[in-house]
Amino acid sequence: MLETSILIVDDETRMRKLIKDFLVQKGHNILEAEDGEKAIEIFEDNKNKINLILLDVMMPKLDGWSVLRKIRQVSSIPVIMLTARGEEQDELFGFELGVDEYITKPFSPKILVARVEAILKRAYGESNELKDYGGIVLDEQGRTVKVDGKDTELSLREFELLKYLLDNENIALSRDKILNNVWNYDYYGDSRTIDSHIKKIRHKLGKKGKYIQTMRGVGYKFEIK
Repeated sequence: MLETSILIVDDETRMRKLIKDFLVQKGHNILEAEDGEKAIEIFEDNKNKINLILLDVMMPKLDGWSVLRKIRQVSSIPVIMLTARGEEQDELFGFELGVDEYITKPFSPKILVARVEAILKRAYGESNELKDYGGIVLDEQGRTVKVDGKDTELSLREFELLKYLLDNENIALSRDKILNNVWNYDYYGDSRTIDSHIKKIRHKLGKKGKYIQTMRGVGYKFEIK
């Protein structure tokens, strides 16, 4: 994997140092921001260099949700939310905004590093196989999607969900199976988050969104007709 830069956004100095120390040991470059406004400033100055953002929810000046909204207006960079709140509705709200992962405080630094490296591998892997599904073209290395030749911005989780549907073309997939394969062990919440992601993906695919069919009582299926 190429050299990576990670932006840590947290108002607690000790938390930033703890995370930084573990990530530096793995060879990652670290940028830091102590509040939401500073995070936006650093991101805008380095958005072509930053590969992932670790973003706290509760911060002064500008909270994590507001920061995420601004970032998602211009970028689909992977974002992991760090939060002391574990309510299901908060997680669903975050996924609506484009969160890729959640980690609830307190957490093990080693688990955090494992999550970070897993996301970086998925987002910037070395495979470069282009696949065309009825005008929907996936570039796995660049983690990009084109619909009829036009670039389509997807978050990391949206990309992985669409890829999983495409890889299982013409197969009816239950919500539980999708959760197990796309969200993996990282998510234990309500399967309604899948419906939310599907809705956003369909919208972004435009007319091609009809290829994602709802299988009543089961889940979803990607089928070109």
